[in-house]
Formats: sequence, C-alpha cells, structure tokens
Amino acid sequence: MADQVSSDAVLRLFADGSTVVLQGLHRLWPPLIEFADQLAADLGHPTQVNAYVTPPSSRGFSPHYDVHDVFVLQVAGKKHWTIHAPVLDDPLRTQPWTDRAAAVAAAAEREPVIDAVLRPGDALYLPRGYLHSAVALGQTSAHLTIGIHSVTRWAAAESALDLVRVLAAEDRELRRSLPLGLDLSDPASVRDDVRTVVAALQEWLGRVDPDEVADRVRSRTWSQVRPEPVAPLAQATAAAALSPDTVLRLRRRLRCSLRDAPATADGERVALLAGWRRLEFPASTRDALTGLLATGETKVADLAGLDADDRLTLARRLVTESVALVADATVQGADGVDGVPASAPGPGPIGPGAQAPDAGGDDGERADAIGTGS
Repeated sequence: MADQVSSDAVLRLFADGSTVVLQGLHRLWPPLIEFADQLAADLGHPTQVNAYVTPPSSRGFSPHYDVHDVFVLQVAGKKHWTIHAPVLDDPLRTQPWTDRAAAVAAAAEREPVIDAVLRPGDALYLPRGYLHSAVALGQTSAHLTIGIHSVTRWAAAESALDLVRVLAAEDRELRRSLPLGLDLSDPASVRDDVRTVVAALQEWLGRVDPDEVADRVRSRTWSQVRPEPVAPLAQATAAAALSPDTVLRLRRRLRCSLRDAPATADGERVALLAGWRRLEFPASTRDALTGLLATGETKVADLAGLDADDRLTLARRLVTESVALVADATVQGADGVDGVPASAPGPGPIGPGAQAPDAGGDDGERADAIGTGS
C-alpha cells in the first residue's frame, strides 16, 4: 500500500540523524485524546499533540517559528533548546517562517533569549513566532509538543469579510457590469467604479452584526474538531430498533450548544449547534435536549417533557444525525451479532472538545487540531 511507512527506511534515516515525527497523537492514543480535549476545554482554543524522537547528538529541525503556541514536554533523554526573539510577532497561519527564511536565519545568529537543556519532566512554553531549534544530547531524545491554535482577532476579521461578501452580493449597484470598451491596463479607466465599490463595501461593513460574526468564528473553529468516529451500520440498526430502555450517549468531542431559533409556521423552534452543523427542533424538545447536553447520557424514556412517541422520534433523529450514539449498538449478521462496535475506542470527556487549524507541531508540518473551549 502506497501510504504505509517503510520500517527499514525509518531505521536507515533515523540512524543517519533524522528525527521521527509522530503526527496527530491527539487522535490516536486515548490518554492524549483525553488530555488534549480537556486542555482545549480549559483554554478555549483548539489543541493538538505531536511527538518528536531525535537520535543522539542530532538536531531535530533548523531554527524556525510556529504559527501557533507550543508547550514542549520532555519525555526521554535530554535536548538542548535555543530560543530567539520573533522576526514577526503573532504570525498567522498564512505567514509561515519559510516566507521569511532569510530573516529567520539572521535572527538565529543573535544572542538567544533562552538557552537551556530540557530533561525528562521539564516543560517549555513557546509563544507563536518565537524562533527555536533543539539538539539531542548524548542519547535518543523524545518530547511531545502540545500545539495551541489560538482563535485570533484575524479570524473574526475573516468572518466579518466573508459576511460582507454575502450581504453585499444583494447590492444591485455592485453587481453592475463595468463599461464596454474599458482598458484595464489603465487604472484611471476604472478608478471611479473602484471608489464606488470601496464606499459601498464600507457601508456594508457597518451593517455587519457582531453576534453573527462571532457565530461564524464559532462555526469555523468547531468545524476543525473531529468528534469520535461512529459505525454507520451499527448506529442505523440501533436507530431502527430504539426502545424506551435504550441508552443514548452524546458523541464524544462533539461541541454542542442549544439556542433559540426563529419561529416557523409550525411553531416555536430551538437550534442545536453540533460542531459545524445547525439542527432545528420543535421548542417542545428543549427540556429533553438540555438534559442530554447537561448529563451526556440518558435513557430514551428519560427525555424530559415529551410523550412516548416524541421521545422515540427525537432519539432517532439524534442518532441518525450522529449527535448521540447507542453505545452498545452492533450489526446483526446472518449468524448473529458480528461484533461491529457502535463507535471506535476513544475515551475523553463528553463536554467541550476542537483542525484548527492546520499547522503542525514544531516542525511546521500540517496536522489537524482537536477541541475548543466554550
């Protein structure tokens, strides 16, 4: 298979001084899944975890900066870290260090702000933008990097501009064609039109609702979170066979929030924000949804405020929408239960939890983030 790691190549490269990078451990190893998810809930920003294993007396990476904050946790061996002041404060994901390679190389020749050796149990905090490099001392060195992908004001700016694009498209004046026979090589030929456009966009920007921008920031951030995987066949089978005694469990690491929704001809509504999705339900389900979000687990019979039929209807939709899971669901085969689980293993708190972000650990490689706080 083309995407499989060649173990003999890893051995050869490691022996030659290359660092082994284990990306996305916050998605693979249950203790780190739980740790990263809880940290994201505490900090309010998405997190990720990578590991770096460097052979003796070798440098992991040349001096560089990351576009996210990093906590370095030394696990094994010793590593000598050299930290220099930023060449760009608070860089964004669109401003990687490779765009400023010459400035980074020059800054790395100056006096470091930190020059220290980390031993097992030591930790180092690197705000985004700080230049860093590290060399393993004497023996194989291993450390974890906990990446914190900050939700920034620039994210709000991007969301506001995206919203202006949607709103301003309704402006007929902005949809008008430019004059026939125009010469785009001459800026003066479109200067008046451009001024009209800029003035109109400024006006539309003034109409932007800050709450709607904030909700777009939430949606973009939550969309970077991967909730626990589900087994579609097992869940579909369970949804068709729900009973009052069926136990529903919120899908781990799925960020959820309940709010009012505009009324329709059918009556009052509530909106369940589940990751990047928005699901609407009758207002009569408010107590049942509130209870499930508060406890994380409930029997169908205990969904509050609904009659028996409505409880089953709500439960079935929550399962088919992958908001809640039937934890012990399996698929029935011709010879009985085939053992397909309801979801993949992955312990972690039911509450807050979501790639930001797409920058990786302290090598700058791409990796998805997990979790976000409230």
